[in-house]
Amino acid sequence: MWNKDKAKPNLQRFSGKTSLIAAGAELLGDMRFQGAVQIDGRVIGNLQASEGLVRVSVGGLVEGEIRAPHIVIDGEVSGDVFASDHLELGARARVRGNLHYGLMEMAMGAQIEGCLCPLKDDGRPLELPASVDVEQ
Repeated sequence: MWNKDKAKPNLQRFSGKTSLIAAGAELLGDMRFQGAVQIDGRVIGNLQASEGLVRVSVGGLVEGEIRAPHIVIDGEVSGDVFASDHLELGARARVRGNLHYGLMEMAMGAQIEGCLCPLKDDGRPLELPASVDVEQ
C-alpha cells in the first residue's frame, strides 16, 4: 500500500557489473566484488563488496558473512550481515546472525535469530536533536 512508489534497488545501477550465482549452483569460498551480485543458488563463504549491492533471492542461501553498502535479503543467510547504507529484509527472509545496518526496512514475515545493531551515524535524519524536550 505505502510502498507502491518506493524505488527498489536496481542491480544495473551499481557500476554496470552484475554477477549471478544461479539456482542450482554452489560457490565454495569467499567472494570480493564491485557492482552487484544476485544469489539464487548457494554460497558457502563470505561475500564482500566495497561498493554495490548483494541480493539473496528467494531460494538463495548464504552460509557466511555478508558485507556491502546495500543488501537485500529474501532468502536464507546464516552469518552476520553488515550493510553500511541500507538493509532490506523481504517477507521470506530468514537470517541466523547479527544485523549491522545504517538504515533497515523489514517486511512482515521476515525472521531474525540474532541482534539488531544500528551503525552509529551523527547525521541521522530521523533522530530528534538533543535540545528538544519531548515531555510537555
